[in-house]
Amino acid sequence: MSLSSPSVLAATASDPGPITRLTDWAVSLMESLGAPGAGVAVALENLFPPIPSEVILPLAGFTAAQGRLGLLEAILWTTVGSVVGALLLYGLGAALGAERLRAVAARLPLVRVEDVDTAEAWFARYGTTAVLVGRVVPIVRSLISIPAGVERMPLGRFLVLTAVGSGVWNTTLVLLGYGLGERWPQIEAAIGTYQKGVLAVVAVLAVAYVVHLLVRRARADSPPQPGGPAPRRHARR
Repeated sequence: MSLSSPSVLAATASDPGPITRLTDWAVSLMESLGAPGAGVAVALENLFPPIPSEVILPLAGFTAAQGRLGLLEAILWTTVGSVVGALLLYGLGAALGAERLRAVAARLPLVRVEDVDTAEAWFARYGTTAVLVGRVVPIVRSLISIPAGVERMPLGRFLVLTAVGSGVWNTTLVLLGYGLGERWPQIEAAIGTYQKGVLAVVAVLAVAYVVHLLVRRARADSPPQPGGPAPRRHARR
């Protein structure tokens, strides 16, 4: 069965637009290149998150179920694609560097250079977990590679964590597509709900962070209250 058959593309045909065009493009890659085409599509998904991995990966599994490529081959190539895409973003972060990031932060409203230092301290403590777990979180899956590069996480560790985390995500979706067969588009709806929940949490955290910065700035700019405690003076030695 061709990947471009009506039964396979029925789900995307009802939703014309950029996502449908990207999906059709991924289909053409797999038709012409096989499993390496799925790897290329996943690598680009890391660089351009609008490319839907929740479509590409189950579709690769469905293709394996049809005997057009091997199941292990599909998992291997999509994971290689994930690692390559993540490595490119790691390189972008390394090229940016901490000092340039501080210079950018100094020009942004509501952001202080100290906030960059705080983020660096957080990543130094939790970076390993963030890179590993972030591979199964939409949006974060792509973006977490940039701070890893900025902080120059050891490349070997970064590659291992990325391969393991991406391998879990890719294997799960490829196997779901393999098991569901022509019903693989159902996965896209389920992952879409998961992604909306993640984005809602991120939005709430972003709003809370902005409110925190505004309150901190208001307190710093407010004049001292009359009768308030006098500032401490350190005795000279």
